[in-house]
Amino acid sequence: MAAPNLAEVLDLMHEIAPLELAAEWDNVGLLLRSDVGCQEVSKCLLTIDLTDAVVAEAAAFGADLVIAYHPPIFKPLARLDAADAAQGRVVRALLAGFSVYSPHTALDAAPAGLADWLLEGALGEVVPETVHTVGDGYGRFAELTKPIAWNALIERLKAQYRVKHLQVARPPKARSKIRSLAVAAGAGSGALRGVPAEVMITGEMSHHDALAAVAAGASVILAGHSNTERGFLRVLAKQLTAEFGKGLAVRVSKVDRDPLTIV
Repeated sequence: MAAPNLAEVLDLMHEIAPLELAAEWDNVGLLLRSDVGCQEVSKCLLTIDLTDAVVAEAAAFGADLVIAYHPPIFKPLARLDAADAAQGRVVRALLAGFSVYSPHTALDAAPAGLADWLLEGALGEVVPETVHTVGDGYGRFAELTKPIAWNALIERLKAQYRVKHLQVARPPKARSKIRSLAVAAGAGSGALRGVPAEVMITGEMSHHDALAAVAAGASVILAGHSNTERGFLRVLAKQLTAEFGKGLAVRVSKVDRDPLTIV
């Protein structure tokens, strides 16, 4: 199968995560087009963050396109300075000859996108009675047909996010069986604020938002910002491969990781 061109890959990405679903404040889409960006895309690297290590990995891989969930260019650039950490990565990406595309909140809100993946992982085999979009579409709230045990939920989330530890906050008389939960990727407290869920699952939450949630009777589960996002890259890789087959070599970054660790 022949390699697709950049336009074909971007068309598929728009089907998966329509850019019109992105938040108004977000910067999504094709953020960097290289000199060879209009030619064939035979190698694509998927990452959450475009770090220096990922830029080097993409260059060594020979990537024509990097899909970086978080936008490496967020605010308008008045100038480019290779000595600046963030701008330097953009310069080195350009010199390495690959384009960069970011779906970010468009992928969160998309049907069968990141928020739905988070919910499916939390529910396991449990079929929800109702599912509501919350937080302008970037989160999900589910009421369950049968309760989920707290301990089983914790173990399922550890497996989904591939982490050994989770941060939790629980009210003094929290139930061991859960009948409703809400999920949002990354720093999802804004999307979950005011949602009447017994459990809120996200990447990170401020101290005061966690206190407010617990005071309102909800338990909070935090996995680390990008840990709630990274697992979906495997899903995206399968979608790209299913469409383009051997014409597009897709790799999930091996060096992309959450910057925070537990010691």
